[in-house]
Amino acid sequence: MINLHELNVFVEAALAQNFSVAARRLYLSQPAVSLHIANLEKQLGMALFHRNGRSIQLSDAGRVLLPMAQDALRQGKQIEETMSSLKGVMIGELAIACSTTVGKYILPRIVAGFRACHPQVRVTINVTSRRSALDWLLTGRAEIAVVSAKVQHAELSSQPFTEDRIILIVAADHPWADGRTVQSADLLGEPFIARENTAGTYEVLTEALAVHNVDIGQLQTVLTLANAEAIEMSVEAGIGVAFVSKLAASRGLALRRVVEVPVAGMNLTREIDMVRRRRSMVTPLQQTFWDYVFDPANEALRFIAG
Repeated sequence: MINLHELNVFVEAALAQNFSVAARRLYLSQPAVSLHIANLEKQLGMALFHRNGRSIQLSDAGRVLLPMAQDALRQGKQIEETMSSLKGVMIGELAIACSTTVGKYILPRIVAGFRACHPQVRVTINVTSRRSALDWLLTGRAEIAVVSAKVQHAELSSQPFTEDRIILIVAADHPWADGRTVQSADLLGEPFIARENTAGTYEVLTEALAVHNVDIGQLQTVLTLANAEAIEMSVEAGIGVAFVSKLAASRGLALRRVVEVPVAGMNLTREIDMVRRRRSMVTPLQQTFWDYVFDPANEALRFIAG
């Protein structure tokens, strides 16, 4: 009989296309991953990978096996969680993929509250880009994704659950830190710290500036960073001004190291969506977590909204 653990090792190796990467994700040694794959190949009587030094590629048999293996793992997980739920105990593992701000500031509070109710549940949060988070969901490596963009995909279903405010911040000794409201055109004369152009913050700002007839390319960008905390610290250091998530700027704002500056006619928000696969089997654990997130009594969401 096929071993589900070996199937899981095969799936991770197939998705990573690298035994060493799969080993790190599974907390195994690389030789252990190779051994599990070899055992599975021996049992099935065919090679699942083409090996060329450190490079691996799925064989034809491996490509056929991959979706079936993923389904088998999901079914095994559903059986275990369903049988446990019949005894009134919620167990299992829940993998969530999310974009950076959401992962660092929103999900930990939600997960902490959920695990207080279900302490035997293990939750893994993979913080990555929005595109990668959705890829994790589509390939079955995550059951839920949380992203800051409206999802348009035939295989995915999304539901908004909160909003994130994007604000302009300046250093505490900047002339704009005196409580004034600035105009969008004023931004053109300031050194600007930007997010990478694939970030949700960048997209929201681009659209908002366009409404005011300002092209984001006109800003005097002196530094581009892929991390909101690094941007906030760069603003503290006086390198430039920046638009960031208010959640990410909360520490600097509280310590008065940075100051929020209103921009006339600009109220920037981005929708945060919870996403899952449409046609995938939903386990009791996944549904319970989903219901918890959208429970109006959820204390974590009240904190976020506030």
